Amino acid sequence: MENPTVSVRPRTEARQPVIPFRKPMEDKATFHQVFETEESALLRFAYGLTGQRETAEDLVQDAFLKLHAHWDEVENPRAWLFRATRNLALNHIRKHRREVKPDEDREWESDTPDPERTLGRLEALGNLRLVVAELDPDDRALISLKYHENLKYQQISERTGLSVGNVGYKLHHLMKHLADSLRRLGTESPEG
Repeated sequence: MENPTVSVRPRTEARQPVIPFRKPMEDKATFHQVFETEESALLRFAYGLTGQRETAEDLVQDAFLKLHAHWDEVENPRAWLFRATRNLALNHIRKHRREVKPDEDREWESDTPDPERTLGRLEALGNLRLVVAELDPDDRALISLKYHENLKYQQISERTGLSVGNVGYKLHHLMKHLADSLRRLGTESPEG
């Protein structure tokens, strides 16, 4: 078998820097579009963390104000907003934990309230919602079908067109990914 000949070009000019190929950015949504699509979900998220509607509204407003200030730097506004809202909610809870009235949370109905445990649960829930919000929409839909609608793999398969085995495989790896992400955020158990 013959060896192909390799031609070598003489080096006659200085080497030009290589510019890596960049995929053109998809059109970024406007701030107004992000506000319209994400406000309701963020309000539910903040309310789930704080249990107070007015506080949730204030936190979401603050998150949008912060996003507006950093708009040019943010690549994924949805994930950024959920993270900012979570951080604002956790700061609010820490700052106001002693102000919570007994009728605002079932945890407080017991004779021995445990504010640290309540805060840990809220933080764990916030972390979970954050990492789920960062998933691809198809992956979030799979999780929703399994854990919110309590569908069996066969039913999920029929709705999504995936094979039953593929549904199980994807859910297994999604749960593993979520657990790893929560661990990185410092959440080891439902109590935080």
